[in-house]
Amino acid sequence: MSVTTATSSPTRTLAIDASGLAKSYGDKVVLDGVDLSIPEGTVFSLLGPNGAGKTTTVQILSTLIPADRGTARIAGHDLADDADAIRDVIGVTGQFAAVDGLLNAEENLRLMADLNHLSRAEGRRRADELLARFDLTEAARKPVVTFSGGMRRKLDLAMTLVGNPRVIFLDEPTTGLDPRSRRTMWEMIRGLVDDQGVTIFLTTQYLEEADELADSIAVLDGGRLVAHGTAEELKQRIPGGHIRLQFDSAAQLQGAFHLFPAAGRDDEALTLQIPSDGSIATLRAVLDVLDGNRVQARSLTVHTPDLDDVFLTLTAGAGSVPTPDVPKENDR
Repeated sequence: MSVTTATSSPTRTLAIDASGLAKSYGDKVVLDGVDLSIPEGTVFSLLGPNGAGKTTTVQILSTLIPADRGTARIAGHDLADDADAIRDVIGVTGQFAAVDGLLNAEENLRLMADLNHLSRAEGRRRADELLARFDLTEAARKPVVTFSGGMRRKLDLAMTLVGNPRVIFLDEPTTGLDPRSRRTMWEMIRGLVDDQGVTIFLTTQYLEEADELADSIAVLDGGRLVAHGTAEELKQRIPGGHIRLQFDSAAQLQGAFHLFPAAGRDDEALTLQIPSDGSIATLRAVLDVLDGNRVQARSLTVHTPDLDDVFLTLTAGAGSVPTPDVPKENDR
């Protein structure tokens, strides 16, 4: 399956263009012909159960391991022939914060500046800028070992940005964070795209995170892409959506049931549950039938499948939404 994000167009430059990526470890096939076309300035999210190949995909595209076959271009550079150029324009943030706990925040950032071959003055300026952006200025001289999980993740992302990458791979970046810290990270990630035009390749097992951030989502299972689209497009593919009508009396319920005989009926709650694809056209059709027959409902709610439903339906044998604490080695 080939994946092109929903925001792409024939004239929009691709940040990531991959074809036929494959990887095996012995007899274990981890990736089996993955195609990706991700435009600049978008957030792309790759979902899948543990062992699906998400981390392997990131490792290949970020030049950490070679693919067995397939081709890819990152920011216009060929993965096989120009890996050094790719490393100059990408950043990678893994599941666990790659910061030195014995150094303070400023020292961590200046170390990263040295690794990016920035001058001392430029490294100091860049460190100060990132400390301010991530609200870490007051903690700049404190040992990182004293930081909370959220502060460590913010510093980790700041370190990724020292070299001004145009493509950033975020491999489960909010694992272990509390809800407030997670939302702070979401705001920072979205700001990188909206304000600076950075392209984000996000893997996550928090399905709410993909729903919140991603312009386009792909589902990887057993090394193959099994679905792609926007969050709303994926939800509409899954059965279970419905319109719920509640009435004031049994007579009104009975009258509505005659109009929608395929609906589920709850006499005690005085409700009908009408199957729906979640579209405006379907909702309008239901309202037109009610109005045309002078049937009035007390309330109407539209229920659509969420990404949890999408995940469980599309991933074979997933069983349940995986937890984020499984070691990353399982993803190879």
